[in-house]
Amino acid sequence: MKAGWFKQWAAGVAVMALPMLAQAQAADPKPWQLNMGRGVTHLSHNAYEAHMLALWICVGIGILVFGAMAVAMVKFRHSKGAKPDTSFTHSTKLEVIWTVVPVALLVLMAFPATSKLINMYDTRDSEMTVKVTGFQWMWKYEYLGEGVEFTSRLDRKSDELRQQTRQTRQTVTAEDHEHYLLDVDNVLVLPTDTKIRFVITADDVIHAWWVPALGWKQDAIPGIVNEAWTQIDEPGIYRGQCAELCGKDHGFMPIVVKAVPKDEYQQWLAAQKPVPAPVEAAPAAPADEAAPADADEQNTEATAAADVDDAAVAG
Repeated sequence: MKAGWFKQWAAGVAVMALPMLAQAQAADPKPWQLNMGRGVTHLSHNAYEAHMLALWICVGIGILVFGAMAVAMVKFRHSKGAKPDTSFTHSTKLEVIWTVVPVALLVLMAFPATSKLINMYDTRDSEMTVKVTGFQWMWKYEYLGEGVEFTSRLDRKSDELRQQTRQTRQTVTAEDHEHYLLDVDNVLVLPTDTKIRFVITADDVIHAWWVPALGWKQDAIPGIVNEAWTQIDEPGIYRGQCAELCGKDHGFMPIVVKAVPKDEYQQWLAAQKPVPAPVEAAPAAPADEAAPADADEQNTEATAAADVDDAAVAG
């Protein structure tokens, strides 16, 4: 009986530990995913490492605390004749230990976390800047210095399915739309292996621009410009959403980032730029209008010559 009970508990613990043991997760969150994903940027890797450090420390503390509780409840239970020690009041040594150990753990976690936070807000040496503006309920992207800007909102197919479900009360499946409510009409195209600075604000209410694979989330606040940066390591499509309750259509503000190699990005950017209008040359004077002007000049020169001759004869 005890062996069966132990096997059940061991199996349960193993199932719970599987997400924690995974060294890498897909960039975008998946259904029933329990652990944090690694992402595809330097910042997301930093966040994952800090998360795993804190997680394993918590796991160790949990094993010690619940293990001590289990030993106390099994070994010193009343049915085995255990009697409480009514004379015990406190232990100075034990109190020092359970004060010093948590402080040491917090200091241990503070140093790497602080350096990672400082790095997260260091936007120096950025190679390009993208301005993100939140609206009810869409995003506007501007490639500063490039003359390229556009809006990005929920794709038409998702919006049609959303309207249908309100009437029919049917559930939308992956067969209906693979990325239901997570697709847009215009994606944000970014180059890989490039440090990209974001300036984020809003036009009406507070929004939050969040793509989990990039490793950070930044509020978009009217009248305030927040900064962030990213450097995407792997080409691909990464999805996110507005993460701040911003009104009735808050759940319909998806974000789609498409990371491509630098050469492909430059081709895309050139195609998005407006074509300058051709400069028209000044019209030339017609030949028939130029001829009379030449004749008048010749007549003037002949008259002047005759006047000179007449003056010479008179002299």
